[in-house]
Amino acid sequence: MSDAPGNIHEFSVSELAGALKRTVEDAFGHVRVRGELGRVVIAKSGHVYFDVKDEKAVIASVAWKGTAARFRFRPEEGLEVVIEGRLSTYPGRSQYQLIVDTMEPAGAGALMALLEERKKTLAAEGLFDPARKKALPFLPQTIGVITSPTGAVIRDILHRLQDRFPRHVILWPVLVQGEKAAEQIATAIRGFNALPEGGRVTRPDVLIVARGGGSIEDLWSFNEEVVVRAAADSDIPLISAVGHETDTTLIDFASDRRAPTPTGAAEIAVPVRAELKGDVEALAARLVSGLSRHIERRRTELKGAARALPRPAALLDLKRQRFDMVADRLDPALQNNAAEKRARLLVLQAGLKPSALKRDVAQKRERLADRGARLSPAVQRVLKQERQTLEGWMARLASLSHEAVLRRGFVLVRDDAGKLVRSGAALASGDTVELEFSDTRRNAVVDGDPSAVPPPSRPAAAKPKPKPKPRGKPPAEGQGTLF
Repeated sequence: MSDAPGNIHEFSVSELAGALKRTVEDAFGHVRVRGELGRVVIAKSGHVYFDVKDEKAVIASVAWKGTAARFRFRPEEGLEVVIEGRLSTYPGRSQYQLIVDTMEPAGAGALMALLEERKKTLAAEGLFDPARKKALPFLPQTIGVITSPTGAVIRDILHRLQDRFPRHVILWPVLVQGEKAAEQIATAIRGFNALPEGGRVTRPDVLIVARGGGSIEDLWSFNEEVVVRAAADSDIPLISAVGHETDTTLIDFASDRRAPTPTGAAEIAVPVRAELKGDVEALAARLVSGLSRHIERRRTELKGAARALPRPAALLDLKRQRFDMVADRLDPALQNNAAEKRARLLVLQAGLKPSALKRDVAQKRERLADRGARLSPAVQRVLKQERQTLEGWMARLASLSHEAVLRRGFVLVRDDAGKLVRSGAALASGDTVELEFSDTRRNAVVDGDPSAVPPPSRPAAAKPKPKPKPRGKPPAEGQGTLF
């Protein structure tokens, strides 16, 4: 016999969901699960949502931001992992989920598979291309070292540099293992590259990223993508020295040079001072020896060439003999030249007698008078022709002058400023003007408005009008009235 419906406790949806949540959390407060990652989503908030699955089931999982920051590797789909956490429910979707506290790769095999997959991805981007690798400086002045400040690695590097060739070393201390190591290593590489040339902190000429040996888990920070990209982007040549000679990390492929050990990195960074000094001394000795041999060879060649040359005394003897011969001929030549000049002087002296000069002057005067007599008529004719031409031009010029026009009965009118008046409209009643006739000049005053008087017509038989009587006072002497 079943209970009556009224005896069954009635839950609200939220109460039932809460009861289920408490039940699941109490029963599975701490679990350890092994499975394969699927559908990994990293939210903008930093939380990581993913699935853990095997061939028969799937469990939704979430790692909150703080937990995800402690992961030593980046969760990727297909990676086999071991997770510790607790089960809970998400009432909003009526599903249970695994809240992750820790997550580790399931053994070295899983890490190696992840490493190979990441290596292929980064190599496809060209980060390991040999053409990107930079040459190391032969003798750097400053070396930047990125490693732990407390381990034996930095002591080994400094000791090896002191033995080979002491250099200025700048240490950037970082963690080389753990969840924050990869970010610190990448920051150190970028920090050294950001140092300016000639700044307060010397910019290194070469970088060494170093760590001692360990398991693949211990070295995993140097396989992280952020470290590999920082090493590939470094403008400063970079030597990777991570682990032992048999250990290989992804930074080794992105670096410009891989060293088998941190001590080996110091050996690659600088030459041996004693060996370099010996090489320089050997080269100096070879240079001195070569110069000595060269000078001796040139001395021998000079001696051989000197034997083929005549003696200096023999060369001078020939020149001396020629000088003596020329000197012997010099005195007679001077005497002959002087006698020749004397004879010519006597001839000229004979031609400079007064009688001869008078005859020469008379001849030239007669010749000049004859030419002057022939030249005078011609000059007179030319002057007469030019005078006639000039008189003709002067007559034409006089006929075109304004004086000739005035003689024909015209008058020039100037205003009180002395400028010609070309139009009657330019004058006003009462203006004083100057009238220039052919024989004299008179002043006049304008009476009436000239612009109001129409121009006179010329009828065939116009009778002269009687001269109007002047109005007002008579003009003063030298002035007239213009009507």
